[in-house]
Amino acid sequence: MWADSILDAIGNTPLVRLNKVGAGLPGTILVKVEFFNPGGSVKDRIGVAMIEAAERDGRLKPGGTIIECTSGNTGAGLAIAAAVKGYRTVFTTTDKQSQEKIDVLRALGAEVVVCPTNVAPDDPRSYYSVARRLEAEIPGAVLMNQYDNPANAEAHYRTTGPELWTQTDGRITHYIAGAGTGGTISGTTKYLKEQNPALQTIGVDPYGSVYYKYFHSGGEFDAKEIYPYLIEGVGEDILAGNMDFSCVDDYVRVTDRDAMVMTRRLAREEGLFTGQSCGMVVAGAVQWLRAHRDELSDDSVVVILLPDSGFRYLGKTYNDAWMQQHGFLREHRPHTAASLAEARASGSVVAVPALATLEHAVAAMHEHGISQLPVLDHRGHVVGSLTERDVLKRLVADPDARNLAVSAVMGDPFPEVDGAVALDALLPYLDRGPGAVLVRSETGALVILTRADLINALTM
Repeated sequence: MWADSILDAIGNTPLVRLNKVGAGLPGTILVKVEFFNPGGSVKDRIGVAMIEAAERDGRLKPGGTIIECTSGNTGAGLAIAAAVKGYRTVFTTTDKQSQEKIDVLRALGAEVVVCPTNVAPDDPRSYYSVARRLEAEIPGAVLMNQYDNPANAEAHYRTTGPELWTQTDGRITHYIAGAGTGGTISGTTKYLKEQNPALQTIGVDPYGSVYYKYFHSGGEFDAKEIYPYLIEGVGEDILAGNMDFSCVDDYVRVTDRDAMVMTRRLAREEGLFTGQSCGMVVAGAVQWLRAHRDELSDDSVVVILLPDSGFRYLGKTYNDAWMQQHGFLREHRPHTAASLAEARASGSVVAVPALATLEHAVAAMHEHGISQLPVLDHRGHVVGSLTERDVLKRLVADPDARNLAVSAVMGDPFPEVDGAVALDALLPYLDRGPGAVLVRSETGALVILTRADLINALTM
């Protein structure tokens, strides 16, 4: 028995029990191991599906060129199918992607254009914009557009969903996955919920992506949530057309560090040599399952989708020097905002009432040797912030301002950051506005953290 081409080897990937990671949680925790696909990732499923959809509707003709913006895995899936079918491939990617991914694309015959990561999606230099330009410039070119192409989600509706239902004998109760284009989580969930409407789908997002906030706010696209992160191939700074938030029941998010550490744990403890987004989704799954363990039972069957292989991250996640460079192996220092706050906590945070005078606030700063204060209303809620810079600007402009109420001078409140945020994820918050955040320490005390605190923690 043989396959007519490598494309016939796509799908029907194994379902494997996790035995050590998440030990002690109720139910059965399984992972869908997508690196068994010939291109090493879940994206093989959509590569051939999008090409065949373009062939059916007449957009892609013999000898044509396939264009796509990709973090690497979709490009590999497209390149494999294109090699079998005889198409040229030109891909745009970002400079944060691993060199291994770029090398794989070129090995499969693709032309690769590397674009900057830290630009807006509509910037002409972004990998989205460059892909659209190449489609317009190259005769016979077709942009696959995995973000909005319905063949993406349809591929998972036709393959991934039915596979999970069959492999678990219809017993699956929870499906947990990351989302970039949204096709994997949306298409798979659509099928599974048609079989069992009570099934719960939990999305996992990296800090720096907009999906978590968009889901929990009921549809607010908050550009302030966007900042660079290291995890590749998951999360977005746009709302992809394939991302159906109505099918998701809850969303959690994970830091770069937690994702990288869990990726290495999967290899060392479970023998699963997977990529960064796999570590992210497992870390998020364990986080969610621990928080909801009272809702689980021995009959719960949780399936976590693992998108790709570790071979594309040998120079990053599996490289000790890279991990050390980013602070992911430094066990002797605090790792989270809460643990750093605990190290700094010395009683309650110093604050000032909104109705106090500016002169009173300045005296409090001097007494405690601090340069910023949260401002509280009469109920003790944080309603604003006061920094030395704000005070100085106001006093220079108006020396009599010392008699004004703090509420007339204060700025926006310091952002309150979840204590679970890793230190590397604090920087984007500290780069904004007053350069300070409020964090609950592990004992519940409210603490201000500044850039200086982060510098001290990183150089301990």
